[in-house]
Order: sequence, then structure tokens, then C-alpha cells
Amino acid sequence: MATDYYELLGVERGASADDIKKAFRKLAMQHHPDRNQGNKDAERKFKDINRAYDVLKDPDKRAQYDRFGAAAFEGGQPGGGPGGPHGQGFDFGSVFGDIFEDMFGGQRGRGRPDTRGQDLRFNLEISLEQAYAGTEATVRVPSSVSCEACNGSGAEAGSKPQTCPTCQGRGRLRMQQGFFTVERTCPTCQGNGQVIDKPCRACGGQGRVRREKTLKVAIPPGVEDGTRIRLTGEGEAGTRGGPTGDLYVFLAVRRHDLFEREGTDIHCRVPISMVQATLGGNVDVPTLDGKAARINVPAGVQSGHQFRLRGKGMPIVRSTQKGDLYIEVVVETPTNLTARQKELLQEFAKAGNKTSPESEGFFAKVKDMFGG
Repeated sequence: MATDYYELLGVERGASADDIKKAFRKLAMQHHPDRNQGNKDAERKFKDINRAYDVLKDPDKRAQYDRFGAAAFEGGQPGGGPGGPHGQGFDFGSVFGDIFEDMFGGQRGRGRPDTRGQDLRFNLEISLEQAYAGTEATVRVPSSVSCEACNGSGAEAGSKPQTCPTCQGRGRLRMQQGFFTVERTCPTCQGNGQVIDKPCRACGGQGRVRREKTLKVAIPPGVEDGTRIRLTGEGEAGTRGGPTGDLYVFLAVRRHDLFEREGTDIHCRVPISMVQATLGGNVDVPTLDGKAARINVPAGVQSGHQFRLRGKGMPIVRSTQKGDLYIEVVVETPTNLTARQKELLQEFAKAGNKTSPESEGFFAKVKDMFGG
């Protein structure tokens, strides 16, 4: 195994600091013990490249190494002793931090963390007619908006937030726990990366205040029950000038007294009299566009018969096409008859033969079933 630090990292002696750092990250990720469980060779290799990088990343140490070699760090020289690069107490924290972001998704020196405002949900009930034609609804949403007094900074006028002295503006603190490096939220600034000496009196340093917002929501034709509409940037304001969340409007379509929706199709049950069913004729039926449509009922129509009106159903969202309207006729049996009406029906029954083919066919089968 090569003992030269440059050879260990696979770089030339004249390599730049960035080239050395890139080479180290690549090798460290490749030989990290967490990715090579139980592999002693990988563990030794990982320690070796860490020792090499600990020296070559520091300009002073690198200069001493170039002049005297590894001997410059033995005994009482810089980096020697039990805490030096060859000692048993080698501190992996300083070098492990350089690959923390690559191994575990950390972000070193990224500044203040995301202080995005929360998303909001608003439930809106509309009628079937509104879902059919589309509409623009006005909603009032309790929310947090940016504080006008401090322009969302959270600091009193004439002052401004200062970089947190504890975390140096990172919002996170890095701690060494044995072999591993752990990050946690800075307790001084609560992860904001900044502290405010003079908080805004209007918002208490939050940079936002509670207020009800009035918004217009455009509802396209054809929306279904449970449709979600997203209004970008209409949620709660972020703290101290952070980005605003979104507002999600969830639609609920009320049940209709006459129509029942099935996807893009509409169903409607229309009662007709026994006389209309017997003699036939034209019947006007309702539609969702508010205009009556006329259907021709043939003589002798039976209850449950359906008529299909093409293009009279629900619109398809973001399309010019529409579903269909299905009219189901229900033949009503007359009630509360007068004496004369009963007399006429009795005369009809006595005079009628072959007027109820379905009934006659059914009872003929029953007669055959029981042997006459």
C-alpha cells in the first residue's frame, strides 16, 4: 500500500486544493465503513485517506509535508502524538464533515434554513349547476400575511436581523459523537441563522401577522366532487420573509333534487302518466343548462325505459366535449280516482284483450309451470 499522501489520494504533487478535496470525497464515499460493513481493508483505507487529507488540506501542514514528509508529524511535531494523524485518537470529525453533505444529504454553509409558510386547506361547496357551467367563487381564508411594519423581516424599524453568533448563520450545529458527526438545530436562533435584538412590536419578531384574506377562485366547468384546486402563494406567509405556502381548495358538489351524476353522464327520472305511456306523445324534460329538451315517447312505453340525449351531460374539464343526459321514464299508477274514472277503467279491462303482452306472457309461463 502506498504511503505517500499524494499517492493515497491519487493526485499529483502540484494538485490544487479543490482537486485534492474532490479526490478525497470520492475515495471517502467509496471506502466508508457504513458502505463496507465488516470490510477491514476498506476501514483501514478510509483511515489512511483521512490522514492524508487532514495534512494536505491545510496549506501549512502541506508545506511541511512537502519538505520533510510524514516525519514532520511524528513525535512532538505538528499533528503528531496520540491526537495526530497517526495516533489512535485521530479526530475524524474535521474531515468527515467535508463529506457529510455527500453521504447523508447535509448542506454545509447553506445559510438560513427554509422558513416557508404552511399550506392551507379550504373546503368549498358548490351546486351541480355551478360544476356544470363553471363559476368564480369568493372565499375568505384566515391566514398569516407578511407584516407591513417590518416588511416581513421581524426586526423593528431602524434595525435588522444579525447573524447568529452560535451557528454563524448556518442554523445548524455540528457535533462529534464518537465516529459520527451529528447535526442539530441551533438552539439560539431556532434554525433561522439570524437573531433579532429588537423584535418588531407589530408581529413579535415573526415577520407575519394573522389576517383574513379574501380570494377569488376560478372553478372550471366539469369539476367533480373532491376536485382540488391549488392557489400558488396564497397560503401562510413564511417567517421573517420566507416564501409563502400554497392554498388548496377542495370542492364538494351538493346532491341535486332532480339529477344524479355518473362521471360525465347525468341521469334523471321523469314520471309520466299511464295515458301518456299508453298513447305516446312529446314530453318536455329538464336539462342542466336551464333549457327544456323534448323527447318523443312512443305509444306503449314501459316504466324504466331510457332516452339518451347526446351532449347534454357534464362538460369534460379542459375540453369542448360533454357527456350525455339519460332520461328514465317512470309510468305512474293513478291514485284517488273518481267513481267515473273507476267505471271507465273497469270498462277498459272488460273490453281489452292482448293489451298487456308482457303480463300475459308471464302468466302463461306460470300456467305451464304448474301444469295448467
